[in-house]
Amino acid sequence: MGIDFHSKKNRITYTTRNADNSWIKVMKGLVPIEKISNALDIGCGGGIYSKALSDMGVDSVTGVDFSESILEGARENCKEYKNISFQHGNAFETNLDSESYDLLLERALIHHIKDLHSCFIEAFRLVKDNRYYIIQDRTHEDCLLEGNDSHIRGYLFELFPRLVEKETNRRHRSQLVMETLKEVGFKNIEEIKLWETRRVYDNKEHLLKDLSERTGRSILHELNDEELNLLITHIEKSLSINTNIIEKDRWTIWKAIK
Repeated sequence: MGIDFHSKKNRITYTTRNADNSWIKVMKGLVPIEKISNALDIGCGGGIYSKALSDMGVDSVTGVDFSESILEGARENCKEYKNISFQHGNAFETNLDSESYDLLLERALIHHIKDLHSCFIEAFRLVKDNRYYIIQDRTHEDCLLEGNDSHIRGYLFELFPRLVEKETNRRHRSQLVMETLKEVGFKNIEEIKLWETRRVYDNKEHLLKDLSERTGRSILHELNDEELNLLITHIEKSLSINTNIIEKDRWTIWKAIK
């Protein structure tokens, strides 16, 4: 099954939340934001993190995505931000000028990409000398942590073990990411773990509604409607709290300098 990123019905699925302070704090610790004039957000989705970069003080942000439908939602989401622009392209061929960006962000992108080398070569071309490349994605270890009152995603793999293989097959091991970054010429490569708050729900019903709509979770498109209902019932029974649910996901961030 899987999500169709090009479908009009999915154009706003990645526009319905804001980047959390947990992410912003880590980014400010990794990159001197006050010195970033131009940032590029490849795989920008609905523009959530393009907006966050702008709010952090970046003068100009360009978002790139391979889906025209998703970009339509991003433009609507960021219509109040005059310093954010969007362009159709992909991680291998952005058609943007070389050595033009102080910061390149690729969040939740590389698990959709098998050819990391070509992706990183394009990133190396785009970033200015001595400037920053930030990749954020999940490793095998990040994905398969147990479900609990905050790590909602973990319940998915407990209930549907068949998805474990699918999920791990599309995730890159940290060692491969770091080795490939080094191969294409990046230096000062670091790995950081982050428990990022995805969203805070006033009550359990709001969380379950979000799940039922498959909002911003491509893995849920691997379930049919019956399976999704089973998951929702399982999570409803598993959660020990009913209010102020703080959903978190664990991520790996790689920072590299050109």
